[in-house]
Amino acid sequence: MFDFANPYLLYLLLACVGVAGLYALARISRRRKLRNFGRPEVIESLMPEVSRYKPAIKIVLEVLALAAIVVVLARPRAGQKEEEARVDGIEVMIAFDVSNSMLASASDDPAGISRLDRSRLVLEKLIDRLHNDKVGLVIFAGDAKTQLPLTTDFYSAKMYLSELEPGMMANQGTDISGAINMAMNGFSPDEDTRKAIILITDSEDHEGDALEAAKLARENGIQVYVVGVGSAKGAPIPVPGHKGEYLRDMDGNVVTTTINEELGRQLAEAGGGIYVNAASSSALDDLNNRLDTLEKSEFSRVSYTAGAEQFPTFAWIALILLIVDVLVLERKIGWLDHINFFTKSAPKK
Repeated sequence: MFDFANPYLLYLLLACVGVAGLYALARISRRRKLRNFGRPEVIESLMPEVSRYKPAIKIVLEVLALAAIVVVLARPRAGQKEEEARVDGIEVMIAFDVSNSMLASASDDPAGISRLDRSRLVLEKLIDRLHNDKVGLVIFAGDAKTQLPLTTDFYSAKMYLSELEPGMMANQGTDISGAINMAMNGFSPDEDTRKAIILITDSEDHEGDALEAAKLARENGIQVYVVGVGSAKGAPIPVPGHKGEYLRDMDGNVVTTTINEELGRQLAEAGGGIYVNAASSSALDDLNNRLDTLEKSEFSRVSYTAGAEQFPTFAWIALILLIVDVLVLERKIGWLDHINFFTKSAPKK
């Protein structure tokens, strides 16, 4: 398979056509000017060192060299192919809370980093450690939906994380049980593959069935890990798009939201996992170490080998053409003056 890394640069080949056209116009203009001085055959006899053909040879060499340089810039590649690799890993579904309360500060400082941003940082670092595992993403608030099916494309997973915001869910609230059930449905049917749900939330469950959902996950061989974000002291919830304004209740009082670490621990215990607080310096290591204890299963993963770069070949072609162009002088070659290539020699008598 032959392709180019920068195929749009091939449009520069039109410049080669332009250079050739300009040369043709210049030669036509030169002939016209010479005719103003007299008959061409007479004028040519006055310029015995000027070659009629070498300028054309040189421009051909220069245009070809320019074309080769353009191809070099476009980076031709060959040999790209699809390969199936066998790797060992686990399946991880991330259930990410995008309720309005996640806009509140993750610390006691109301102006501190939001719970949403703190969660992103923790999960991005965790994804960097997953290596050969599969990862999927479920988002939830008042209900839940799958944002990214299981994949080994960690770049896409991190891209989706960076775009999460409460506005993605029209129905606000915190339905943890719905998130766990949605995550369970996202796993493969392979019973031999180890599975884990990472629930990241402030644990403000508004539905009440979260513990039952975590127990059901454990019964199906799925471990539930909980990452808690937020402050026990509580923090106001900013109003999106209105800096300095906070959500208020019906009586006009500022609404504060606190992390429910007790529920988080209960969920982790019911799901056979562990609870960690995102503010802890050891949270990421604790979570990663527990995931590493799960037995790995063999996955097949399709990968694409990078095509071998072919531009060095064209770079050498361009260099050789330019060297030849420098060596070819526009004057005639003396020893060729005695050779007539275009007429037959007179027959011997």
